[in-house]
Amino acid sequence: MIDLAGTFAFAVNGALTATRAVRLDIVGVLGLGLTTAIGGGIMRDVLIGAVPPSAFTQWYYLAAAGSGATVAFFVSRPSRLVTVPMIVLDAIGLSLFCVTGAQKAMDFGLDPAAAIIVGAITAVGGGTIRDVLIGQVPSVLTSGLYAIPALIGAAITVLAVGGPVLGIPIAVVAAAVCFVIRMLGVWFKLEAPKVGWPERGASGG
Repeated sequence: MIDLAGTFAFAVNGALTATRAVRLDIVGVLGLGLTTAIGGGIMRDVLIGAVPPSAFTQWYYLAAAGSGATVAFFVSRPSRLVTVPMIVLDAIGLSLFCVTGAQKAMDFGLDPAAAIIVGAITAVGGGTIRDVLIGQVPSVLTSGLYAIPALIGAAITVLAVGGPVLGIPIAVVAAAVCFVIRMLGVWFKLEAPKVGWPERGASGG
């Protein structure tokens, strides 16, 4: 259910992004929504050897993604009113997918460090493909608190495996921590340290 919720949220976000960034017809909007929703999961399944990916073997993933993209197409308008929902939905998808991605990686026998990385890839993969398709620099490369919350959420999930608290409780906690960190980063415009290159024309020493 958590995986499906993340799929639906990312589908809505991808479709809304399509209506804001470029003018696409319904096929383009639905395609971008589907890609955003299932792209990260497909990358995860390929990396851990779960082929064919779940999105192609279990119909309800495509159903959740298609429903989310369709809803977004008919209710969205290219206005500032959809900016906040887009950010929130992106944070929701990020939070849910980092948990399910890390959990599935552990189920397939990956070590903790690899499972954390796969969890983060699951969370940011769909959004990265989305940004590339619409000609934008992926958020994971420009936003200081995008991949970091996903890594933290995945790490909490991995550390909890084998502990006394499993299942829904720890999944909710891990997703909530990721979501809060991401939204705090957006609200306070927090950034991770960036490379500071000298501007052109600046005199050298």
